[in-house]
Amino acid sequence: MTPKAALKDNTSSTATLLDRVHTPADMRAFDEEQLRQLADELRAETISAVSVTGGHLGAGLGVVELTVAIHAVFNTPDDKLIWDVGHQAYPHKILTGRRDRIRTLRMGGGLSGFTKRAESEFDPFGAAHSSTSISAGLGMAVARDLKGEANNVICVIGDGSISAGMAYEAMNNAGALNSNLIVILNDNDMSIAPPVGAMSKYLTKLVSSKPYIGARETAKRITKILPEPFQKAAKRAEETARSALGHGTLFEEMGFYYIGPVDGHDLDALLPILRNLRDTKHDGPILLHAITKKGKGYAPAESAADKMHGVTKFDVVSGTQEKAKLSAPSYTSVFAKELIKHAKIDDRIIGITAAMPGGTGMDAFDAAFPDRMFDVGIAEQHGVTFAAGLAAEGMKPFCAIYSTFLQRAYDQLVHDVAIQNLPVRFAMDRAGLVGADGCTHAGAFDIAYLGCLPNMMLMASSDETELAHMIATAVAYNEGPCAFRYPRGNGFGTIIPDLATPLAIGKGRIVREGTDIAILSYGTRLHECLAAAETLAGKNISVTVADARFAKPLDTQLVNDLVKNHRALITIEEGSALGFGAIVLQHLANAGKLDGKCQIRTLHLPDIFQDQDKPEKQYDEAGLNAAQIVQSILSLK
Repeated sequence: MTPKAALKDNTSSTATLLDRVHTPADMRAFDEEQLRQLADELRAETISAVSVTGGHLGAGLGVVELTVAIHAVFNTPDDKLIWDVGHQAYPHKILTGRRDRIRTLRMGGGLSGFTKRAESEFDPFGAAHSSTSISAGLGMAVARDLKGEANNVICVIGDGSISAGMAYEAMNNAGALNSNLIVILNDNDMSIAPPVGAMSKYLTKLVSSKPYIGARETAKRITKILPEPFQKAAKRAEETARSALGHGTLFEEMGFYYIGPVDGHDLDALLPILRNLRDTKHDGPILLHAITKKGKGYAPAESAADKMHGVTKFDVVSGTQEKAKLSAPSYTSVFAKELIKHAKIDDRIIGITAAMPGGTGMDAFDAAFPDRMFDVGIAEQHGVTFAAGLAAEGMKPFCAIYSTFLQRAYDQLVHDVAIQNLPVRFAMDRAGLVGADGCTHAGAFDIAYLGCLPNMMLMASSDETELAHMIATAVAYNEGPCAFRYPRGNGFGTIIPDLATPLAIGKGRIVREGTDIAILSYGTRLHECLAAAETLAGKNISVTVADARFAKPLDTQLVNDLVKNHRALITIEEGSALGFGAIVLQHLANAGKLDGKCQIRTLHLPDIFQDQDKPEKQYDEAGLNAAQIVQSILSLK
């Protein structure tokens, strides 16, 4: 479905109050009963929209009431609302003037699947990687203070995102700066039983109220003039009294005023607390702990193991998702199966991922080797140094991390792995463009950011057979760190051996012999290069196609021969500028090979952050499909 076609069916048939909400200002006169009805309609509209577009569902359903309550109470967009990651923000988008486009989610020219500053004034900070909200919110709060303004800043962060170190760095800073900041912990997985009942609701409202906060601050000031033993006794008594209401010790120690836990689906509880926080002047950050249920209100999501976190198009009544017709296995599944084969033989192989076991295929490895699989949570930095420690003790750690997420651990990659030349193996899924997830998840930069590191060995597979051989190569390689990249999606149906064997390090291969033009491919564009060569053969242009396999060490003999024997050399890669093509050019320049008659061109991803679209359209835009490769070669003089 195109964005234009999606606009024709932009509302669900049952909406009534929701039809009256074009911006959050339209809902602020609603009473609490109307807000509960609005939440029900918003949940139904979210389910209806995602059934058409696919995308993230469970997380958004879990914050419907929270979304309604925040926008009903606070004066957004003047009050800044920051959603951590942003994949749960579909209900937020519906309430903030984007309902007419909600069925263009994740399509080319449509709405982003995450928050995006360029898309709406109600998205003050773009997100798609986790654990950034408190840092960004604190920056906005300090900017507000310096400008002498008085708006609120609200950050909503999940219990998974708050497990990452960056969130704690931000909380530590926020507690020290004592700036007015509201953090809402959306807890849908922690094993904390929320207090229930009328008394619990009353007490939670009480501790968020202006009189209570004022009295507590006054008591603190009075306590400070007491002798030290009395100060300690008073502090213990206050903490003991508050401990009955929640589990805020850690957050309190970091300088936050803790409120909760509270039922994140109970508007009777949420609305008065948020109003108290809005109307009460508080010096320092506040953390409201809300217990929510992922997939709330949609039975198929509530009963699904993953709470329908990420879905394809689905039938609303049954929850049954469309299944793609698979002609070949996914690269992710090939990686998992091949690593398991080797791990059965070599008990030093260890699997590591950072909160993405399903996305990286490491859930399969975990099922086979639970004692040798470690999900470190949203903590890529820790995961890389953890792997370095394993490698230092003779183990063979495989860090399965998306290319774009590995960027978060670059310092550890340099200092803890590369400088020490430790044999950590990096399996980089989602290399190249990734379709609907857009630029935040595209693996565009790993060739460039890894290619500049001493001691690093780099590989890219052209199909699933080559991936199998590269996994075997990584298993056998102990001379230092190595990384291999492979794309999202399915392979080409090539034959995978029972047990793949290692490749010769730094050696590429000729796939098609020709005499006029040479194409040197790094990665899965090889098949587009072969299609281009076939087209050019019909135009009496003879093309050699080579698979580099390695970016580092580069097969310099292969490159030299291609330059020597052809009138032009074209490099192709699914990565940014200053990547594989730059490595080839640097070699040719230093070897004096640019001084001859062979024309050199490098084809790579454009120097932009490409928006979401179907992968084939993204590669058309990048100029890396067969037709564009043909045109690039025909344009040579």
